[in-house]
Amino acid sequence: MTLLFAATTALCLLVLATIAVRTDSHSRSNDLDNAVSHRADGLARTLFYDAQGTLRLDSLPEDELARSAEMLAILQASPSAGPQIRSAYPSPAALPAPGALQKIWQEVQDDQETVLVTTAAADGSEYRWAAAPVWDQDSIGATVLVGADPARSQAAHRRLIEWLALGCAALVLAAAAVGHLLSGRAMRPALQGLEQQEQFLAEAAHELRTPLATLRLVVEHGSGAPERAPAALQEAAGLVDRLGRLVTGLLARARVEAGTQAAELTPLRLDQLVRQTIRELPDPAGVTVTSEPVIVDGDPELLAQAVRNLVENALRHGGGTAVDVTVTATRIEVRDHGPGVPPQDRTRIFGRRVTGAASTGTGLAIVAWVAELHGGTARMSQAPGGGALAQLLLPARTSR
Repeated sequence: MTLLFAATTALCLLVLATIAVRTDSHSRSNDLDNAVSHRADGLARTLFYDAQGTLRLDSLPEDELARSAEMLAILQASPSAGPQIRSAYPSPAALPAPGALQKIWQEVQDDQETVLVTTAAADGSEYRWAAAPVWDQDSIGATVLVGADPARSQAAHRRLIEWLALGCAALVLAAAAVGHLLSGRAMRPALQGLEQQEQFLAEAAHELRTPLATLRLVVEHGSGAPERAPAALQEAAGLVDRLGRLVTGLLARARVEAGTQAAELTPLRLDQLVRQTIRELPDPAGVTVTSEPVIVDGDPELLAQAVRNLVENALRHGGGTAVDVTVTATRIEVRDHGPGVPPQDRTRIFGRRVTGAASTGTGLAIVAWVAELHGGTARMSQAPGGGALAQLLLPARTSR
């Protein structure tokens, strides 16, 4: 949750910082263009041609726009191919190369309005230039060229990026700290609940196993040697063992569902587990098992509980008919010869809290959960010839 909170904050800050950087870059570029173009237009309006056709620059030294310009030049038309430099500040060396000046002059002549260009000066530095026309009656006789160095604006833009990077990093760290604090407070009750649940499960396991172990000892001491024990006592001992395994399976399932314990999948003989589980049923006489030697990776307690639930469900809802159990490499099939399950209920019966005619308690819901835990599925269908066919499908075991 801390990482998610910090990542979300970082993404939002990155979007906002990107917008801020682009906006600042565009704004600084517009401000620089406006500054040089307004200065060039203002100076162009102060220059004029007298009656003799001479360009008068008398007012230029006293003009505040001229004195505050970083670079200033006056280009005038000449009989030669290129324009003539009438005035240059701070020096002609700061102006663009002659080829660039000719290009700027030609653009002003073509557009007949102020143009903006970026070109390199003689010293190699790039400058932003504005060239405004000065009219001599019906033609452009001169051009006011005003330049500005964008380096200072670019340096301020870089400082903004650096401050934004530092600020965003600090905010992300602060967000991570706050997220860690808030997630800790939010998760603490849940963690305490898990700890209490695990403590309850441990206490329940102890409280349930202790009387079962005592009952087992009482049955064994009361019956003497197991082979000479009366049938009732042998049955009681079997029920105690079955109850003990049932308690172990239920506690294991509770721990796995609570996330306090991972399912331990170990190699086991599935056919032997199924036969042993059916032998422990109260009345296994009506159940027939057909199997082949099968090894799967699974939790023995949970698989035994799933098999027990499938068989008991078939005995309970099969109308007293015989139950056939088949074990193959990837599935356990339990079939009864009763009325079967309606098509609309064959998926619902594996859900929890199913009510109505499709209700089977939680037995089949546990089967579906065990199948999913082992990477398989549980399904119900109509058996050939009638009856319900419940299947616990398991993935094939990879060779090791």
